[in-house]
Amino acid sequence: MADLACSMRSLSIQAGVDLWATIHRDADAAVARDRLMSSAVRALVLRHSSFPDALACNLARKLADDAIDAPGLAGVITDALEDDPDIIDATVTDLRAIRERDPACPDLLTPFLYFKGFHALQAHRISHWLWRHGRQHLARHMQSRISEVFAADIHPAARLGRGIMIDHGTGLVIGETAVVEDDVSMLQEVTLGGTGKETGDRHPKIRRGVLIGAGAKILGNIEVGEGAKVGAGSIVLDAVAPYTTVVGVPARPVGPRNTCLPALTMDQTLPHDWVI
Repeated sequence: MADLACSMRSLSIQAGVDLWATIHRDADAAVARDRLMSSAVRALVLRHSSFPDALACNLARKLADDAIDAPGLAGVITDALEDDPDIIDATVTDLRAIRERDPACPDLLTPFLYFKGFHALQAHRISHWLWRHGRQHLARHMQSRISEVFAADIHPAARLGRGIMIDHGTGLVIGETAVVEDDVSMLQEVTLGGTGKETGDRHPKIRRGVLIGAGAKILGNIEVGEGAKVGAGSIVLDAVAPYTTVVGVPARPVGPRNTCLPALTMDQTLPHDWVI
């Protein structure tokens, strides 16, 4: 088992190196196409020796304020990345997921520099690390800045997997006890929230491969099963069975069973004859 773990870690490190090389090529091409981009691209990509260093710089520059400056935040982010290499592994997987699923994404450089859904998710990974290490006030400061800068409010205690695509990100809310597993895609204005003033475990559990459409609200300690699809604008108050599509207010199952993971195909269409 130890040999397998080492082998998997080596593959993961190589994947990160390959991704960084690709981003470097994308950056060189961007500068060649438009010299006005030279200063920004060099500051955020080309002058950095590694992907973690560039990620720390990029997030710190966006989240810094009068209370905590960019060098201070970059130091905190670097500490988290060095202590928990799984954060970088997850970030690499997230970037590749965006490139594969988003037709508006032409390369890896674009989401790394500009996609605030990606930025909010990676900044949350840092705030979650702070939360787990007993630094709750700094974690909440990060949460506040993520909300202010990226318009996404993710509680530091929420547990998010890898291979997640948050498209646009504006208006996203994810509560304290929410769980989002691997390979999930969600669009703007999604809420994974509670139903009132209850305490304890009170937020949704989103299983692998789920696709959540724009404006959907999933409320309460309910499970949305693997491979499910939640239609745009739906309000989900009850558990959703695996590989099931739900839509409406309140959401109800429609159409046949899904035969693949909707999050990977990004197929947001619904049966033409669905009736709630």
